[in-house]
Amino acid sequence: MNIKSTLSNLLISGTTRNILLATCISAAVAGCATDGQSRTSTGALIGGVVGAAAGSTSSDSKGTLYGAIAGALIGSAVGNYMDRQQQEIEEQLSAELESGDAEIQRLQDETLRISLSSEASFDIDSSALKPAFLPALDRLSTLMQKYEKTALHVIGHTDSTGPEAHNDVLSRERAVSVAGYIHNAGTDRNRLNVEGRGEYEPRDTNDTIEGRRANRRVEIYIKPIVDGNREEAFQSPSYS
Repeated sequence: MNIKSTLSNLLISGTTRNILLATCISAAVAGCATDGQSRTSTGALIGGVVGAAAGSTSSDSKGTLYGAIAGALIGSAVGNYMDRQQQEIEEQLSAELESGDAEIQRLQDETLRISLSSEASFDIDSSALKPAFLPALDRLSTLMQKYEKTALHVIGHTDSTGPEAHNDVLSRERAVSVAGYIHNAGTDRNRLNVEGRGEYEPRDTNDTIEGRRANRRVEIYIKPIVDGNREEAFQSPSYS
């Protein structure tokens, strides 16, 4: 069964949300302790989980959430705004784009999709961010604060190795790690949605080492918040 968790926009009861929060925090702490991450990194991850869970909304409060986001784009300004953002991301992540540790694509609706290689950002079967990848996330996080008229969807993916249920959880925890780091760096939690999609949306075949490597990734969708249609920016991406 596909277990998807959209932490900041999922309609869940208070009891369920508390259980989910406790589970995510426990997993985060365990992952960081296992990999020997610093207390700063652990705090960043937990802060992101707390912020995302606290941001869960009911259908009655969605209007308030959209209204709380700082500003929106006029339709005619969207293209230029996303052009400038893409250019700066490419400049700040030039080394990672060159090495293949990250990819960036411009989608038809002006959304930017950044794919982060799990090989570069996580150890095998771990949701703890590699210290060597944190400077890249720092640079990206700074830009996310600058371009605040966007919603961010952080989505984890795995290959098909291992049980499906395990892959669902691992993909979600990796997405939480990335979103938590970005949130702790200063990005408004109301802009962040988090999901784990496990092995269900492969980019390549799972029959080869190269294909499985491509399938293990965390994707960040950066969607423009457009005046008059803010809700669309917060809808979960469904691109292939």
